[in-house]
Amino acid sequence: MSTLLPLRTHYSLTSNQRLLSPSSTRLHHPPRFFRISDCPASRLLRRNVGLLARAEDKARDSSTSSPTQPQEFTSSPGACDPLCSVDETSWEDFEASYQPKTDLLKALAVLAAAGTGALAINHSWVAANQDIAMALLFAIGYVGIIFEESLAFNKSGVGLLMAVSLWVVRSIGAPSTDIALTELSHATGEISEIVFFLLGAMTIVEIVDAHQGFKLVTDNITTRKPRTLLWVVGFVTFFLSSVLDNLTSTIVMVSLLRKLAPPSEYRKLLGAVVVIAANAGGAWTPIGDVTTTMLWIHGQISTLPTMKELFIPSAISLAVPLALMSLASEVNGKGQNSADVLASEKMAPRGQLVFSVGIGALVFVPIFKSLTGLPPYIGMLLGLGVLWILTDAIHYGESERQHLKVPQALSRIDTQGVLFFLGILLSVSSLEAAGILRELANYLDTHIPNTELIASAIGVVSAIIDNVPLVAATMGMYDLSSIPKDSEFWQLVAYCAGTGGSMLIIGSAAGVAFMGMEKVNFFWYLRKVSGFAFAGYAAGIAAYLAVHNLNLSLPTTLAEVPFLSGS
Repeated sequence: MSTLLPLRTHYSLTSNQRLLSPSSTRLHHPPRFFRISDCPASRLLRRNVGLLARAEDKARDSSTSSPTQPQEFTSSPGACDPLCSVDETSWEDFEASYQPKTDLLKALAVLAAAGTGALAINHSWVAANQDIAMALLFAIGYVGIIFEESLAFNKSGVGLLMAVSLWVVRSIGAPSTDIALTELSHATGEISEIVFFLLGAMTIVEIVDAHQGFKLVTDNITTRKPRTLLWVVGFVTFFLSSVLDNLTSTIVMVSLLRKLAPPSEYRKLLGAVVVIAANAGGAWTPIGDVTTTMLWIHGQISTLPTMKELFIPSAISLAVPLALMSLASEVNGKGQNSADVLASEKMAPRGQLVFSVGIGALVFVPIFKSLTGLPPYIGMLLGLGVLWILTDAIHYGESERQHLKVPQALSRIDTQGVLFFLGILLSVSSLEAAGILRELANYLDTHIPNTELIASAIGVVSAIIDNVPLVAATMGMYDLSSIPKDSEFWQLVAYCAGTGGSMLIIGSAAGVAFMGMEKVNFFWYLRKVSGFAFAGYAAGIAAYLAVHNLNLSLPTTLAEVPFLSGS
């Protein structure tokens, strides 16, 4: 005989599916009954609040059609009922797909690979041929990162293993272990500045987003004319990305597009514009993209010269694709204005205050560095501390708004992305300590004496390979004694590495986010957008060279501010 358990929908759920206290307003319908005899008890114990929310939604829907009679949900063969399902795969499907022999073989393969690697590293050949061993390890690790989807290995884990292996080889091949430890300590000190900066920035942005603070920007987009909307979305994203990182800007703007336009080719084009604009906007400010942040923290570029020299090229790299896309049939074919599709989410209490303080904290970082001379991450941690105290104060005693505070924001930031950066930067620093990057730089100088061509090639390659290791390797290949701070080369590297990723949808974090959110096909982007993005990329390089050679720059009164000059 089957057992029937009542599920009373007396609870209110927040947007992040956190179970709160019983709601004072209860739903007026009889309890629903769910059959649990077809599912193992162990799965029942592992259910989470998200499942409860989905079951409650289904019960509420059924109550609309039949408000007076209790209803049973009988389990069909091979499927679990709403209460018992922990994920989309039923228990029977899991049992059918579970292959213990295959899993055992995978585990043995991983252990065998680890053992072989440990034996190989301790071999005398590694000590005698350190450069070759490290180059091979880096190549193998990088292939694992590029093909992470095919190999089903997360790139963060691959990056960390690669970093540890490279430093182990370096410690074996170094003249002494003390020298390797000194090199590692120096590299860790520099890398930690970037990691702390990213953690602080990502947490601030997450807090602002939790308060729906970005609605202050998105709600001001009122036009629905297709061609005008194309340009408005592009330049709003461009300036938003100059303060936020390009990934966050893309998520915010693609979410906005779902309110502005129904699913269509036109909305896909708008999303592609967001990707191009986010990458272009992040290239001309030190805090707009992780690669420009790396160059800024390590002293290759400074704030005001970079903004003055790269604003025009970055804007042109966006304007050219926009002009070409305006002629596309998907834009011209829209004869009527697009109405709102989704209702706006309500801004959290004091959301405007949190938005103002959060954005102010991000903008204040370069000013703080100029005033105190301290590293940028100190200014970022200052802003995070202020916002932390502020949110604790304004939400004091509000138990239902714990998700708006910093501890909850810390649990939502992209920690695995930060660990990926850590692994890549540690790996590249080991190559730099071994002198491999210096040898590569000498080879490029001999065969490609034109630094502008090298920087341009870095941008093209960044459409295929992650731009973080590319820029990190470039920083290790050329030091400030050979190429000075704010030189044409470093500014071109900042521009090319930032905008080059727009040429392929997999070339940047913004493109990957857009691909996942809108289910855009790689080849659709290649056919419809890549040509426009490349035209903008090339036009931006031409504009930079023209502006630089003619000694033109963006007119700004900020040049007269003493503490910003050369910061």
